[in-house]
Amino acid sequence: MVLGFKKFAPPTCAQVKMALKNMGFTAQKQNGTSHEHWIKAVNRKMLKVTVDCPKSPFGDTLVNSMANQAEVSKRTFLEYCHDKKLKTDPHTK
Repeated sequence: MVLGFKKFAPPTCAQVKMALKNMGFTAQKQNGTSHEHWIKAVNRKMLKVTVDCPKSPFGDTLVNSMANQAEVSKRTFLEYCHDKKLKTDPHTK
């Protein structure tokens, strides 16, 4: 188990993409780079999450960064990565 991950294993690229899709993000067109950008509008604010698949499985630092960009907690981000059934928008209350 990697330092910082107590309950969840480090997520793979496929798990992160599924999580972002289930949270309501959409992938932007790529232009010759390994970095994928996922976007979502929340309360008149545009959120953009950068995913660098060659770095998969993602370590603690990258998971924290992606969770911050998605404006969710690290725990919520990891729950979406590891549970395909979570499809509710975490930004609505």
